Amino acid sequence: MRLFLHKLTNWEYWPFKIVYIPIYFLWAFYAIKSRTIFFFNASNPTMRNGGFIMDSKKEIYDLIPQKYYPKTILIKENSSLEDVLIVKENSNISFPLIVKPDIGLRGSAVKKINAIAELKEYHESANFDYLVQDLIPFSNEIGIFYVRFPNQEKGKITGIVAKEFLIVTGDGRSTIKELIKQNPRFEMQLTALEKEYKDKLDDVLLKDEKLNLVPFGNHCRGSKFVDASYLISDKLTNVINEMCLQIDGFYFGRMDLMYNSMAELEEGKNFQVVEINGAASEPTHIYDPKHSIFFAWKELARHITYMYKISIANNKNGVPFLTHKQGMHQYRLHLEQNNKIGNF
Repeated sequence: MRLFLHKLTNWEYWPFKIVYIPIYFLWAFYAIKSRTIFFFNASNPTMRNGGFIMDSKKEIYDLIPQKYYPKTILIKENSSLEDVLIVKENSNISFPLIVKPDIGLRGSAVKKINAIAELKEYHESANFDYLVQDLIPFSNEIGIFYVRFPNQEKGKITGIVAKEFLIVTGDGRSTIKELIKQNPRFEMQLTALEKEYKDKLDDVLLKDEKLNLVPFGNHCRGSKFVDASYLISDKLTNVINEMCLQIDGFYFGRMDLMYNSMAELEEGKNFQVVEINGAASEPTHIYDPKHSIFFAWKELARHITYMYKISIANNKNGVPFLTHKQGMHQYRLHLEQNNKIGNF
């Protein structure tokens, strides 16, 4: 009951379909104006479906200059474990590392792997293509929303979200499970954490000892999102522009970055891209608990309007929209992929 009331009184936990009800009407309006519900694919012409559905993370990484993201290899479904280990070694990716679906679902099936046995377990369970990726060595993570119109030489940052990981701090007496239960945000992840950590949750941390249970900033996996749009500056915008202008055909989306310090990030130093999301990107600073649902609707509408206008501009420049048949086929594939990831 305590968790139910927490969810009920904090809209950030409401079902996606409920939160987006007003946005569906806006989408329908833009679909009528553009004469297609699939106008989004023209927003980022070099990404599959504009980065809205069935977009491959590996294909997007391949658009980004290598210096901006960690070493990443694609593992095809039905590959042998021996081949995976050979490719991993040849790519100089060492443990611990990150594995995640090539076509993802809001952070599902993303996991930190510490040893061959864990990689074997993940590999044998995965019925989808996945990525093996170097662990990024920086401790801070933010999401930066970037928008550039096709006729503009430079884009702009429209929002920044900072991420507080699911970290418990020991008191020398409580088990990890007991520490998790002290925070409703963390407790909602308990079932998933029990599957991953098993008996380790019965361990007792030393006083002030910290344990990061989910080492990546994902709202669905327990991270707290904080609106950090106050960090938008000319220096940071220049750094992000310098990178994004090297990504062919990228106009609209959110990039998740890990970095060492904000001062260094503003100098373009010591940061790496976790991933870039295209047309399906949310301005995730809306999930800051201090914001109302009305603020969220306003920001969602603002960003979908950006996407619509960019798509129309690219379409006028020769980028075709998906046909209805093509779009529905991609949507069916999207539902099949979601079922695979959701059942993992």
